[in-house]
Amino acid sequence: MSDPSAVPGVPLSDLDYDAAEETAVLRVLRSKWLSTGPEVKQFEAEVAALLGVQHAVAVANGTAALHLALLALGIGPGDEVIQPAINFVAAANVTRATGATPVLADIVGLAEPVLDPAEVERRITPRTRAVVVMHYGGYATRLVEIARLCRARGLALVEDACHAIGGRAGGGADAPMAGSLGHLSCFSFFSNKNLAIGEGGMVTTDRDDLLAAVTRLRSHGMTSLSWERHRGHASSYDVVVNGYNYRMDDLRAALGRAQLAKLARNNDRRRALVAAYRARLREVPGVILPFAEADIAASACHLMTLVAPGAAAREAIAEALRAHGIQSSRHYPCITGFSAFAEMAENSLPHSLEFAARTLTLPLFPTMTMDQLDRVCDAVAAALRQTLAA
Repeated sequence: MSDPSAVPGVPLSDLDYDAAEETAVLRVLRSKWLSTGPEVKQFEAEVAALLGVQHAVAVANGTAALHLALLALGIGPGDEVIQPAINFVAAANVTRATGATPVLADIVGLAEPVLDPAEVERRITPRTRAVVVMHYGGYATRLVEIARLCRARGLALVEDACHAIGGRAGGGADAPMAGSLGHLSCFSFFSNKNLAIGEGGMVTTDRDDLLAAVTRLRSHGMTSLSWERHRGHASSYDVVVNGYNYRMDDLRAALGRAQLAKLARNNDRRRALVAAYRARLREVPGVILPFAEADIAASACHLMTLVAPGAAAREAIAEALRAHGIQSSRHYPCITGFSAFAEMAENSLPHSLEFAARTLTLPLFPTMTMDQLDRVCDAVAAALRQTLAA
């Protein structure tokens, strides 16, 4: 038997970087302008065009995007913001940072770990101001339904589209893009995302008033940017609101533009890999594949997750993958499981708690080979056979 440690490992994610990113960085270095400037403006325009929205504002990261979105809507003390209990903690953290209360709602189920519209409606109170809908793994399967609910109830809709750039809310080329239906929508360009620049994010909107608010808040509440003053378009500035340093710099924007040019190709590659995963794993006993019935072509396919028969089986699979040099992760622990949110543990979130206990994230990245995918699937199947036979 060959030693699995002698075979190069399979990372959870990996970058598709080449001469295009090198050229982009050199272009900025040679321009001698590194901070927010022309590359940022062009990146914003290109993202807005992709999504079919009026405005895009580049920011420091996805968390900053979510914070700015809530602030631009005037969310504050006494307000409630409904959001999924299965999500990265950023949305809950920034809700608290505004002084508002995050109201955690359950997911649809183990096979569809996105915010349940019925749960949203059940948790609306007179203090509810907004709903944050998160497109888990790149699947915006309930976006249209929740957008309709928010319109009917007079609530602001914030899309947490950090997993979903290039995805759509439903099948077909005419389906709305993820990130195009919210009053404000938020994206992350962290190193493991479909469009990866290390740190970075974007806020999109069709409303001029929300654009103005986000733009001011992004840069200390100032009325002009350093780039505008550098070019002589402004000689001074006023500070009109308490703001933040949430700007993106031109280096990251240039990387973003290079990555954006590859996005369609890389998302298609992710879709092909997810289809192969589904074909290999659908016959493995006891495994649930989230979104197995969803249209792959509509998804950005950011994550490939499985739901194991139980928590012990999940750990057995993770250990088997580690033994073969294969990385895995969890997306995500339930928010109520964190110490900072322990007082919310009494919330009724049965699907979220079960999903968090049983889910495992497998490697998925555009440069992944089918040989690597086969190694992952072989290890998963072998671990489950051994666990179920015990």
